[in-house]
Amino acid sequence: MERSSDGTPYYRTDLALIHHLGFGFHADLCAPGILAVLEGVRKRDGLVVEVGCGSGLLTRHLVDAGHHVVATDASEAMLDLARGHVPGAGEIRRLTLPDDALPEADAIVSVGHAISYLDDEALLERSLVAMAEALRPGGVLAIDLCDLEWGAARQDQAPKVWRTDDWALMTEFSVPTPTRYVREMTTFVRRPDGSWRRDDERHDNVLVDTSAVPALLARHGVDATVSTSFGGAELPIGLVAVVGLKA
Repeated sequence: MERSSDGTPYYRTDLALIHHLGFGFHADLCAPGILAVLEGVRKRDGLVVEVGCGSGLLTRHLVDAGHHVVATDASEAMLDLARGHVPGAGEIRRLTLPDDALPEADAIVSVGHAISYLDDEALLERSLVAMAEALRPGGVLAIDLCDLEWGAARQDQAPKVWRTDDWALMTEFSVPTPTRYVREMTTFVRRPDGSWRRDDERHDNVLVDTSAVPALLARHGVDATVSTSFGGAELPIGLVAVVGLKA
């Protein structure tokens, strides 16, 4: 999924920049646990494919740890940032699941609930199947997804504002159905002349019963578990870690 419900692209230039500058904490939180899971892949110099790499925040951790990485995203603005942030990545390119083919990989990783941006559960399941089938024998899967609990815990979430000297983000949240979580965001970025540029984006996330994910992956050769963390760092409520091994 690369476009919102009104057909406009997700993560255009300004929101991509704000995400890169102000929201790297999730990649930093997940990185130690994911690197631990991937230690065997690193030792055999396997290929790691990252889905939804964004501006390269997790990619940087992977490359610094010695992994060979192909980093992918559906947002051209995010890819432009990633190319500057992680020049050591093996390849950084556009890829949109479930229709674009994933390269064969020894590991597939994704944080920031990238495939929860798809339109519906069927597309999300097709993406999970594509990941499972792209893994080589012994390959590792480590991704996060939004569970139904994500929306249930945020029914009355208050609007939030983040501001620095150079950018501001205002976000309103809603849960129109138990399987849908919506962010309506207004961004402001300071121009060189001191004026402010405004943009608006709406992001829709599909929420699923993640307890069904291991059975789906098992049908495609991946033995997976669902938990609330990658390693010791707990994820936000309703965001789950899916970690699996291809037979």
